[in-house]
Amino acid sequence: MIQAFEPLSEGLEPGVAEPFPLCLERTLGAEVCESGTQFALWAPSARTVTLRLFTRGSSEQSDDMLIETVTMAKQSDGAWTADLPRNLDGVYYDYLLEFDGGVTHRSADPWARAAGVNGRRSMVVDLARTDPEGWDEDERPRTPTSETMVWEAHVGSFSNNPHSGVPEEHRGKYLAFTYDDTTLDGDGEHPTCMNYLRDLGVTAVQLLPFYDYGSVDERDPSQFNWGYDPLNYNVPEGSFSTDPYDGANRITECKRMIQSLHANGIKVIMDVVYNHMYSADNWFERTVPGYYLRRNDDGTLANGSGCGDDMQTERAMFRRFIVESVTYWAREYHLDGFRFDLMGLIDVQTMNMVRASLDRLPGGESILMYGEPWAAGPTNTLPGTELANKEGLRYLNTRIGHFCDRTRDAIKGHVFYMERKGYVNGDAKANKPLIELGADAWRAPETNEGEAGQIIQYVSAHDDLTLWDKLTMSMCEGDERLDAIFDAEPSPQTTAVLEANKLAAGIIYTAAGIPFMLAGEEFGKTKHGNDNSFDSGKEVNEVDWRRAWRMGELRDYYRRLIALRRANPDWFDAEHIAVDAPGNAVAYRMHDTAVTVNPDVDDHTIAADKLTHAYADDAHDELPMPAGADDDTAQPRWVCVLDSTMHDGMPDPRRTESVDGRMPMPARSLRVWRLETGRDTR
Repeated sequence: MIQAFEPLSEGLEPGVAEPFPLCLERTLGAEVCESGTQFALWAPSARTVTLRLFTRGSSEQSDDMLIETVTMAKQSDGAWTADLPRNLDGVYYDYLLEFDGGVTHRSADPWARAAGVNGRRSMVVDLARTDPEGWDEDERPRTPTSETMVWEAHVGSFSNNPHSGVPEEHRGKYLAFTYDDTTLDGDGEHPTCMNYLRDLGVTAVQLLPFYDYGSVDERDPSQFNWGYDPLNYNVPEGSFSTDPYDGANRITECKRMIQSLHANGIKVIMDVVYNHMYSADNWFERTVPGYYLRRNDDGTLANGSGCGDDMQTERAMFRRFIVESVTYWAREYHLDGFRFDLMGLIDVQTMNMVRASLDRLPGGESILMYGEPWAAGPTNTLPGTELANKEGLRYLNTRIGHFCDRTRDAIKGHVFYMERKGYVNGDAKANKPLIELGADAWRAPETNEGEAGQIIQYVSAHDDLTLWDKLTMSMCEGDERLDAIFDAEPSPQTTAVLEANKLAAGIIYTAAGIPFMLAGEEFGKTKHGNDNSFDSGKEVNEVDWRRAWRMGELRDYYRRLIALRRANPDWFDAEHIAVDAPGNAVAYRMHDTAVTVNPDVDDHTIAADKLTHAYADDAHDELPMPAGADDDTAQPRWVCVLDSTMHDGMPDPRRTESVDGRMPMPARSLRVWRLETGRDTR
């Protein structure tokens, strides 16, 4: 039996007056211990609190029975407690809270770690009982941040495609991740799911929310949602389990998913949504009415999230909850990172406290933290609150990162306007200087957003149009064959979209920072123009494993990019020095690597000396020779190691080197070059 939460009171003292006594030391929730089971709920404004114990997690289950009711005792810190002298592991419970005026609320436990079907009742759980075999030996992959490449997926979408090779009973479930050798329709030739991820080479999977969310009925396997609707923050989502009625089952199967990803050397990053909940009528609001939600001056609910119920992260007790919740997931589930939805609605102090708490875990400094430095709209905070939005980035710990919308929009055009073009799809001239800045993670003084490791470089995510769809719609607007281009049917238009996609990917994977992509971007994932598919069903959102192998040219190009990135971890934070390039082309160098990108329809060349001497103060200064230059006859040369114009990115053997001091830049090409030294035989 282990303690699920370790209260973290340091730094939680409120910066503004609090309306109630604070509970900063006591363990909250239901705890199995040596003497029995302890319950604690912070509800300082309640007149009475009654604990109810049940045999099942839902009144709809035929053998559900009320076991016992217990009147809880109020403590000076606003908590209500009950100590029962028996082990209640597996027993379900809820609370009845009476307030002034005779108002009574029924509530599940906001601090619960387990729950019944659809999360309406909480469950007492001995967490040690939920550990799968070998869990004690599970370790986080030791992949350094410099080699972290993120593939964003949804637990269900990962395997619910009927061609995934996963047995039908486990499609869309946590357990789909436990199959190591699946292939397309079981053909034994084309890897899918975990087998595919190993082949692709990504080092981290970011999973859309898999805490318990309220937007699907866990009893109905046909339902689908992205899950940005928290119901029980510390409970795994039941629709991904094989038995949503069993509160322990979902915990074990979630751990098995993480264990399998780790065994394959892949980090697991959890998408967390502490900025709002499924409904303003949530367990927090039912237990302490009026405390947890942000409100405008006229009493209406603040709506910076676009969901109508912004959570008041700057309140001491919700700050405590967030810090302990993230720490709990990291410790109990061995998670490797957290992506914060609408981080711009969370206050800076809370984010920094989460970072400090993770750092205190064994190996916790390796746990990633990053988020969206924006909100859907204005919110209303307590006085003195600094939010973790673009303006607040300078106050964040330097190991808290953020998504870079400037890189995204410079490459492909504004995310909210389908027709807007970027560098790779028709507006290269205006965006050329932005690409040069973006490749260096915007570290120029006038554009600086922090260190390279804080910059998440990306062109597609679950939100908005997929990269393939954005390129298709911006480059082929009005084309009557638009659906055929979405489906990548052979045509000149499709070829143009493919070229643009390759340029976009090449910039992301050679830029400083952490590269990130939507699952399926590497094979031109399409949603046929659907830019907000959160509830559009499985078929729209699924990873189409047949397309993954039909789009082999693009997939193999990504695979080679990823391999190069892993072989050159210095690209992560090396200075990317841009040099003057012809037309709308860009060229930049990092250490012994150079990248040339030509978005134009005309061929260009660039003098090799520009890149050879990029690190010198003067182009005529002597260049320090690479390793192997042992005498005056050794001459530096640039050798192409990746070429986007070739089928899989492998360079054409006939065009592997700079010629007569110039490096060719074919039309619509991205090339990666390696500086080598050899005898001058000319």
